[in-house]
Amino acid sequence: MNAIEFLEQTFNSCERQLGHHGKRNIRVLKEAFEQIEESRLSDRYGTGAVIEDFQAKMAALLGKEAAVFFPSGTMAQQIALRIWCDEKSLKKVAYHPLSHLEIHEQDGLKELHGIQTVLLADRDRVIELEDVKGMTENVACILLELPQREIGGQLPSFETLVGISDYCREKGIGLHLDGARLLEVLPYYGKTAAEVCALFDSVYLSFYKGIGGIAGAILAGDSEFLSKSKIWKRRYGGDLISLYPYILSADYYYELRAPKMGQYYEDAKELAASFNACHGVSTLPVVPVSNMFHVHIDLPKEKAASILAEVQRATGIGFTSYLKEIDESTCAFEMSVGDQYADLPKEDLRRAFRLLDDGMKA
Repeated sequence: MNAIEFLEQTFNSCERQLGHHGKRNIRVLKEAFEQIEESRLSDRYGTGAVIEDFQAKMAALLGKEAAVFFPSGTMAQQIALRIWCDEKSLKKVAYHPLSHLEIHEQDGLKELHGIQTVLLADRDRVIELEDVKGMTENVACILLELPQREIGGQLPSFETLVGISDYCREKGIGLHLDGARLLEVLPYYGKTAAEVCALFDSVYLSFYKGIGGIAGAILAGDSEFLSKSKIWKRRYGGDLISLYPYILSADYYYELRAPKMGQYYEDAKELAASFNACHGVSTLPVVPVSNMFHVHIDLPKEKAASILAEVQRATGIGFTSYLKEIDESTCAFEMSVGDQYADLPKEDLRRAFRLLDDGMKA
């Protein structure tokens, strides 16, 4: 067994983990459905109280006229950008070089819709107002991801968001929010979801990331926009006969965890400080701006895996199951703080980080 395999094995055997809300097993389903009455009716092809009530609830949360539940965020966002392109009669959109649509969706936007993309900003920083103003090509829509996951969950300032929003409205450019982790950034901004979303014309929110549901997403905007999205949802095969298992779990975990986002944020800052206190370890950002950040280790991937696996084996606390190679001498992994961190005894945490520090020094 090599070091990478040993790292994954030790992580999977740990009963306690630093990040997330716990293992995604059948418990997630059982807990969500435990209190639901057996007589509760399902939705049917996008209609029925269970889906319509939840969509209205999310529209109110996000401060939009309407909302539609989708089985996946990939589907919701591709459809949103297609609608913007149709409305502007221009098949071109702009987003960050490390946007989910650019690197994780097999070019779905381009292959399914023939939409061209303009990449804004450098790969290692967020989009700024100057990047938007400096575009030399006309686009139908700009997508902003908050936080920017692939660079450690970094965020632009709220003033930057206001400036980009004002500019897009002045120029007639649609502004779409990839808010997969929107709730997680609200403590940093000190704003409500509706206050952030007021800057955007359309909004996507995920229910399985920080919220920890099974799957599913909301697309929100004005009523006309969402009516068009329902047509595309049917075309995509997303109008399943019923989506209520996803909706009921999304609602349950939203109510459970939305009030905890401030605590996750504070815990993330505390956890990042513990990593930064270790020799040869640093976080990006140094001080997190949401509940997520990246951990960078100044060692080759195999050596770092050996050290982390030994820490996990000795303490029973899972740090990570994987490492991503940055270059020959550096690797990294992502950390997202959820329910589990607060339940870990502080002395056990201190011991785990002492072992990590000792391993790195050795």
